[in-house]
Amino acid sequence: MLIGAHVSAAGGVFKAPENAHRIGCECFQVFTRSPRGGQPKPLTDEVLEQFFAEIKKYAFTKYYVHAPYYINFASSKKRIAEGSVEVIRDELERASKLGVTALMTHLGSSKDVGKEQAVKMTIDGIKAVLKGYTGSCQFLLENAAGAGHVIGDSFAELGAIIAGVESLKANKDKVGVCLDTCHAFSSGYDIRDAKAWNKTLKEFDELIGLKRLVVLHANDSKYELDARKDRHDNIGKGTIGKKAFEIMATHPKLKSVDCILETPWVDGEKTI
Repeated sequence: MLIGAHVSAAGGVFKAPENAHRIGCECFQVFTRSPRGGQPKPLTDEVLEQFFAEIKKYAFTKYYVHAPYYINFASSKKRIAEGSVEVIRDELERASKLGVTALMTHLGSSKDVGKEQAVKMTIDGIKAVLKGYTGSCQFLLENAAGAGHVIGDSFAELGAIIAGVESLKANKDKVGVCLDTCHAFSSGYDIRDAKAWNKTLKEFDELIGLKRLVVLHANDSKYELDARKDRHDNIGKGTIGKKAFEIMATHPKLKSVDCILETPWVDGEKTI
């Protein structure tokens, strides 16, 4: 398990490796574009050269990209639904140019069309994203915190979406998962002790498959189990507790899964 954090790319994506190194990261996560909207900065040959020089300088072998927050494959507004497909595909292509290990995204909300139709639209949207994609960056779905009408808060729903995407043979094994500890806890999956972790991972394996678990977002929670609220806290300062993360870091089933902190502060620096 490599451990890192979400870091800033202010001033250019090539700034991220140094920012990650400065706070002791073994891997890192970054946005390549504003998470709130707008056009991304071009990945020119000069930018790529600077980025890879920094990656080499600080000896990073694995790093991740988080997609923008506004993605919603199940929006009733065609502009948003189709735009989500376009943005995610573009981010996968950009991430591949950067040598990124994997890109993760939130899936959006079912409030416009209802849960059943939203799941179908999400499956169709992901199929559209992956159609003809030959890049090196893996595509990951991130579990949601269960607030409101979010898509993908349960392992069963994520598993159903992945199965639907993989109903096309061309998509076999193309989709992985990013498991956020705060989101899982807020959705009713307990991880506060070894017994709880084992139960949660067993359910994950049965409904999704542990082979699909690529990266963890390690975040404590400001709210109690099953609160259905997405509020990250620093490790050991929230309701999940430090012990849960000690177990996570040494769990035999998680040894090949990387870990990214998205806590409010890392080494005195605001992260995400």
